[in-house]
Amino acid sequence: MKVTENLQRIEENILQACQRSGRNRQEVKLIAVTKYVSIERASEALKAGIFDLGENRDEGLLAKFEVLKDKPVWHYIGSLQTRKVRNIIDKVTYIHSLDRLSLAEEIQKRALAPVNCLVQVNVSGEESKHGLAPEAVIDFVRKAASLEKITIAGLMTMAPFTDDENVIRHCFKQLKDLQVEIQQAKIEGAPCLELSMGMSNDYEIAIEEGATMIRIGTALVGEDS
Repeated sequence: MKVTENLQRIEENILQACQRSGRNRQEVKLIAVTKYVSIERASEALKAGIFDLGENRDEGLLAKFEVLKDKPVWHYIGSLQTRKVRNIIDKVTYIHSLDRLSLAEEIQKRALAPVNCLVQVNVSGEESKHGLAPEAVIDFVRKAASLEKITIAGLMTMAPFTDDENVIRHCFKQLKDLQVEIQQAKIEGAPCLELSMGMSNDYEIAIEEGATMIRIGTALVGEDS
């Protein structure tokens, strides 16, 4: 399994999805999700020209950070426990899983500089998924964005794992609609320019519906045996 070969295939798919939806390729950031792979495989991604890496546990991020330091742009994409904030706060550029005020307040307390946070939204309503209900997002954004160390950079969601493209597309459309609503509200500290949505199985649909960040793991870097 070569990351470079996978990347070539994925880049072709990204470009085609952008063309279908009349978008510029530069509007979409590819995040290599390295949570299931070794430091060596993460290094392969860097060598292939992917500088945005995503981790979902503080232990995994810290282990890779010790070796790779600030070569990548680090994205924390997993559910973040309040007590773990201190471990990652000055190492990550983006936190994709802001979903409660207590977490925002802990980031405010620990951060040395403003942190780019994406609000995690449970658009599908699945009990197995973290995130705010769509109807609670605007009020939450107003409260979180009032904290000086919190920048609401955008929204994040995960679509249901299904073969029904209409269900997936509807999920992503709802997140896009929420983004537009937040931008129209002109909330200070909440530019909300990013939409983090789409993974290995549905990133092309996500791009067509406005994703600015796609999180790809298995299809790009594989899994360590």
